[in-house]
Amino acid sequence: MTLIDIKKSYEHNEYEKKWYDFWEKGDFFKAKHNAPGEPFCIVIPPPNVTGTLHIGHALNNTLQDIVIRYKKMQGFNVLWQPGTDHAGIATQNVVEKDLATKGKNRHELGREEFVKIVWEWKKQYGGYIINQLKRLGCACDWSRERFTMDEGLSRAVKEVFINLYEEGLIYRGDYIINWCPRCMTAIADIEVEHEEKNGFLYYIRYPIESENNYLIIATTRPETLLGDTAVAVNPEDKRYMHLKGKQVVLPIIDRIIPVIFDKYVEMEFGTGALKVTPAHDLNDFAIGETHKLERIKVIDENGFMNEHAGPYAGMDRFVCREKIVHDLEEKGLLEKKEPYNNSTGHCYRCNTMIEPLLSKQWFVRTAPLAEKAVKAVKDAKTRIIPQQWENVYYDWMNNIRDWCISRQIWWGHRIPAWYCDECGQIIVSRETPDKCNCGCVSLRQEEDVLDTWFSSALWPFSTLGWPDKTPELSVYYPNALLITGFDILFFWVARMMMMGIHFMGDVPFREVYIHALVRDAQGQKMSKSKGNVIDPIETIDKFGTDAFRFTLAALAVQGRDVKLSEERIQGYRHFVNKIWNAARFVFMNVDDNFKLLPADKRTLVTSDRWILTRMGQVSTDVAKAIEEYRFNDAANYAYKFVWHEFCDWYVEMAKLAFYGNDEYAKQSAISVAIDVLSGVLRLIHPFMPFISEEIWHKLPEHKGSIMAAPFPCNDKWPEHFDSIDKMELLMGVVSGIRNIRGEMNVPPSKKINIVIDAPVKKDLEFLTDEIEYIKVFTRADDIVIGAGLKKPEGSATSVFSTIQAYVCLKGLLDFEEERKRLQKELQKIDIDLTAVNKKLSNPDFIKKAPEEVIEEVSLKQEALQSKKEKLLNSMLILDEINN
Repeated sequence: MTLIDIKKSYEHNEYEKKWYDFWEKGDFFKAKHNAPGEPFCIVIPPPNVTGTLHIGHALNNTLQDIVIRYKKMQGFNVLWQPGTDHAGIATQNVVEKDLATKGKNRHELGREEFVKIVWEWKKQYGGYIINQLKRLGCACDWSRERFTMDEGLSRAVKEVFINLYEEGLIYRGDYIINWCPRCMTAIADIEVEHEEKNGFLYYIRYPIESENNYLIIATTRPETLLGDTAVAVNPEDKRYMHLKGKQVVLPIIDRIIPVIFDKYVEMEFGTGALKVTPAHDLNDFAIGETHKLERIKVIDENGFMNEHAGPYAGMDRFVCREKIVHDLEEKGLLEKKEPYNNSTGHCYRCNTMIEPLLSKQWFVRTAPLAEKAVKAVKDAKTRIIPQQWENVYYDWMNNIRDWCISRQIWWGHRIPAWYCDECGQIIVSRETPDKCNCGCVSLRQEEDVLDTWFSSALWPFSTLGWPDKTPELSVYYPNALLITGFDILFFWVARMMMMGIHFMGDVPFREVYIHALVRDAQGQKMSKSKGNVIDPIETIDKFGTDAFRFTLAALAVQGRDVKLSEERIQGYRHFVNKIWNAARFVFMNVDDNFKLLPADKRTLVTSDRWILTRMGQVSTDVAKAIEEYRFNDAANYAYKFVWHEFCDWYVEMAKLAFYGNDEYAKQSAISVAIDVLSGVLRLIHPFMPFISEEIWHKLPEHKGSIMAAPFPCNDKWPEHFDSIDKMELLMGVVSGIRNIRGEMNVPPSKKINIVIDAPVKKDLEFLTDEIEYIKVFTRADDIVIGAGLKKPEGSATSVFSTIQAYVCLKGLLDFEEERKRLQKELQKIDIDLTAVNKKLSNPDFIKKAPEEVIEEVSLKQEALQSKKEKLLNSMLILDEINN
């Protein structure tokens, strides 16, 4: 017989690939629609095919994997549906940049050849992020991996487009869209990122026709005045009543335009008079529609002034701005300019300032779809967690604009529409039409592709086989849960709600959990320019996947950003080692033929009864927290139990039996320890899949993978509630004595003498029974326990409940030297504390310092104050001894 073999330390690199390969080969991730158990499905937010794993992906997928593994252990029929998104603009940009290094561009190649090259690129590089997700331990059913442009999903996209078009919910028309001159495509409202920029508000004089007077207009974009077709004022603005029926002369161009009256105009902004440019502003477009104004487009798709810009034709839009301001000044038409902080829209892909342009595009009428999606949340058919995000969802959905779904790129789902140049008819068809109804056979297909988010909006049902009526669709739709970041609540979640309800007649998911951002330790957003980015793969290589995942979960408080640092991950790496060492201690006392003693044959001491009871309680607490998406609570419940109760107390107490001479007591203690260790491994498995699987396979009488084992809250753990109070009493007394040792700087090598006064009979009897534990835990040489015992001379007192423990320190310490040491430390802390308090009491510091800096200083203040209180307590102990 040999002892169970377990290495001295846990080296994550030895085990992670081993067990992931084991899970994949054993089909532990694979879902079967006809498997027993209640269906539970999550669809992965499909990462871009161009992507690499960043810290946001790591958090998102860690939380999903925790739920997936937990639900598998609970006996659910689980599917985690994976896949990637074709990421139209991003992927085309990547391939175009690569072509540029070879002196080529897509226009030289032509559409067909370019798309072929993109497919080749996808084949070579597109699976990179999938392999990184595997490094993270993700239990996705990779046999079902989908791609938004695979054959099945492409068919679903075409079917949805045609159905919506036939229902009148998709149309083609002129509208103001957000145009990116760099990406050369339209982008949706929610793809525009707004930045505060320092600019100017220009006050321009518009001469009133046939009068020696002028109207002053305030604008941030003087270059667009070349496309003005009216000036608008509020009908309630008394300053401008005299202008009814009047016209003004457009500066520079000298074109006559009318003064119109519209309630949209804000009387408080600028001068209360608004220049109206229907081709370059969404609100101006709406005013133009109401008043039947001409639309004059003066900026082209490249961001240059076009032929309608008169003397400025061919200029860059920003160069034109400077030139036109100069010309206005020369002509005496610039009243003034003043600094103005303006919110400007930028492309979320390339950060180029977007240009609102009048353009003919394809749109989805979203209002009818949004109405049902709002009702579904109000009726609790879908819950959004945390609930605060519901109001954000309602606000956006209730003010939704038609969705521009056409993109002027080549990589994507080409719109299934053909144009007849003879009669102007648009033909939308599943198959390429031979001819038009007018008989013309010369048809040309729409060049534009669909917005990437159009295909991903179908993800919850298209990935399950829709439009075919597959078994997977009937079993796993609606999905049980979606976990995603708040940044795509509108991009993706809202659109899936609209499409799912419309095409499936039911919501796409029952619950949506919205997690926050991952920031650095100071609360700053991570960015390469700041140098504060934490790379998930580098972190996994350094600390291991388990430590990394557990850290993310432990910090994932609902509604609060995750503040991550390597120090935190290092801390949870110590937790991984703690679990390994506890298991190693157990296995060092067990041979490979060990048989667990049946529960009814065991001799349970207080610590056994306590740890079994606590195992059941904590398992229930962790399960409830996971089900309520309180991931930080779940992780912290597990952490505190495993580290502070199982490792620090139970394992140490079990050593008396393990190393004792009573073989039956030893077998009983080992059986309890193995049972609890089994529970611990299953408890941490959703968070720490690799170490839990490795240790699981070393357990005597283990069966299969831990992934297929029940979560410990499913077990019937014994409930010895009386042991809770007893152990709290024992731990309280021991901790108090240990604190005195620590605060008085008593070296571990020195044994102490203790007198314990326990006036309550049952406490006295219990502590007497546990005297050996107390000796071991406090490193005591002699302990006297009784009722009504007096305090010995030169001793310090620890009080717990009605019990007083006296620690005899006379002869162990040089009290005068100890007092000098404490006073020296107190003086240093007082200096540091004075500096910190001065900062926090300075109004200028509180007003000007970043929030994260104030928080850091406040935490330092708390730490110093806590340390000072401990030192003062040590001084009190010295005073007590001397008295």
